[in-house]
Amino acid sequence: MLKLPLFADRVKPVTDRCRSDKNTRLRLRFDPYYNVVEEADGINIVCRGRRMVMMSSNEYLGLSTHPEVRRAAQAAIDEWGTSPCGSRLANGSRAYHVELEEELAAFLGKEACHISVAGYMACMSSLSSLAQRKDTVIVDKSIHASLWDGVRLSGADVERFAHEDMDSLRALLTQLDPARPKIIVVDGVYSMEGHLANLPELVELADEHGAFLVVDDCHGFGVLGRQGRGVSDHFGLTDRVDLICGSFSKSLASTGGFIAADRATIEYLRSSSQQIIFSAAITPSATAAALASLRVMQKEPEHLARLWENTRHLQGILRALGVDFWESPTPAVPIVIGDTEKVYFIWKSLQEQGFFTVMSMSPGVPVGKDLIRTAVSALHTKEMLDRFGDALKVAIKKAGYKPQKVAA
Repeated sequence: MLKLPLFADRVKPVTDRCRSDKNTRLRLRFDPYYNVVEEADGINIVCRGRRMVMMSSNEYLGLSTHPEVRRAAQAAIDEWGTSPCGSRLANGSRAYHVELEEELAAFLGKEACHISVAGYMACMSSLSSLAQRKDTVIVDKSIHASLWDGVRLSGADVERFAHEDMDSLRALLTQLDPARPKIIVVDGVYSMEGHLANLPELVELADEHGAFLVVDDCHGFGVLGRQGRGVSDHFGLTDRVDLICGSFSKSLASTGGFIAADRATIEYLRSSSQQIIFSAAITPSATAAALASLRVMQKEPEHLARLWENTRHLQGILRALGVDFWESPTPAVPIVIGDTEKVYFIWKSLQEQGFFTVMSMSPGVPVGKDLIRTAVSALHTKEMLDRFGDALKVAIKKAGYKPQKVAA
């Protein structure tokens, strides 16, 4: 007879934690995330057999299906294969890495650039070794999770200021030791709120207190500034922002990320950042798609123009419905409901009517600010946005939600 181990029925604590997690049980029960998309052509998708319009993608310029971008990605595989199969320190940089870095740095108006396999990695690595123990990192409370991870890895002291509150930041800076190295960290565009960083005041405060300024421009790059150069260019302050980090998965229709700064900072990070030293290099096809998208952005301004036409159209629809969208000045447009149960039913109704959105609740957003996040694309048509407005009206009524904001 086979003897079973004495402790065969004992559940390990970590396994038990995973099996009993309340948030996971709720997610699996209501199934709001990780929905499987069976087909996709730009913003036209098939999810669970239903044809839908994507309303929450970050494909702002709609270039993932652009013929030049597709051809570039395919040609890169033919020339270089599918992967460099290792880090750039171990395997060497490829010519396509350097080509994109040089063009991107020139476009952004910075001396140098380093590209990484993911936007999350780029943002995290910009802080994990740049900040050090006994430094102070001062962050807007609403910065992206990738920046938070970089700060934690650095071991530096962390101070938080109220979201977009320059008085709070000013008071904090005056209390800190003037001789202590300081880094201020903000998002250029806060993707949940759609808010713009107040760069004019931020650069003044950074200069006054000798603080290094880091701007995560994942949602501003390709959207704001001349030809989409981002939030720093939008304000005409590129020279006064020390480091810009961003992502290829939004406007550049690829995957990967970048850090742009003066050459000394970039070379320091290449020597010091474990994420850069030990991470596999970005693939040929992803690099080629990003480079092709960067070139299309500059020679075909109609994509950016259409994005802003669509953004203004959706904002007009939401105003007419009396829906609070925090007057977002960007294509990241939140629909603020403020009630966890109602936001779920509105999200569900929109999905049933053929619109793919994503809901966000605490701690992703402040308590009582539960919302449905939408993001406008150049690929949307006014007819699609009008239908979305009609669907939202139905969803709001079905959920028994009464908009608190009075329509203009």
